[in-house]
Amino acid sequence: MSVKKGIPQKQGLYSPEFEHDACGIGAIAQINGIRTHKTIKDALNILIHLEHRGGTGAEDNSGDGAGILFQIPDKFFRSQILGFELPDEYDYGVGQLFLSQNESLRENELEMIKEGLKLEGLEILGFRNVPVDTTDIGSTALKAMPYIVQVFVKRPLNVKQGIDFERKLYLARRVIEAMAIKTNSRLYFCSFSSKTIVYKGMLVSTQVRNFFLDLLDTKVESAIALVHSRFSTNTNPSWERAHPNRFIVHNGEINTIKGNADRMLSR
Repeated sequence: MSVKKGIPQKQGLYSPEFEHDACGIGAIAQINGIRTHKTIKDALNILIHLEHRGGTGAEDNSGDGAGILFQIPDKFFRSQILGFELPDEYDYGVGQLFLSQNESLRENELEMIKEGLKLEGLEILGFRNVPVDTTDIGSTALKAMPYIVQVFVKRPLNVKQGIDFERKLYLARRVIEAMAIKTNSRLYFCSFSSKTIVYKGMLVSTQVRNFFLDLLDTKVESAIALVHSRFSTNTNPSWERAHPNRFIVHNGEINTIKGNADRMLSR
């Protein structure tokens, strides 16, 4: 069994197979489908009230993880100085990425991203550094913090909007992840979609709003938002494990994944 990032090797009485998770989740949606910044604010307010469902270490400002998923803020991105022109909404995808803080390693990771996207026939529009405020972040979380960037890619003309483009982005992500595993890279996709985006980190639920400066901008709008405050009963926290799913949130035992896989194999 391969060992996931941040999980110790099997030793003594410890086995990574016995890892369990239990978390706090919340969701909010505008029934009329109209995107507003209020949806983001309300979702983050839900997250703040899930503080009791999130775990911390010895430092109360280093959390097990928290995050938010919402619709890609097209209006916000168009208001930024990106250095490149965005196509129409849904004609581009955004990857939210964790990369190495080491500049040399990060350059290698960026090359992997470029190579993987090229293999899948996806054109890179450009990259954007995600602005953060680390003022209130605990030293444990800060020490493990990745370099956070976004990659923007153009929808190919031979790929339809919607599910076809989403599948293309999924395949590209998997190709890049396979390349990263071979080099023991820290490269990690929080999300890669033409519809939604995930902002997350090894944070407590009350830190997300002020850590990601994008979330404070009123042009960041959505009609839906899902939030997640991670509570880990016996796992090591990490930036990657916060808000662990890219399309949904969950409140359950992570080891059910292994159980489900075993049942499929037994069938």
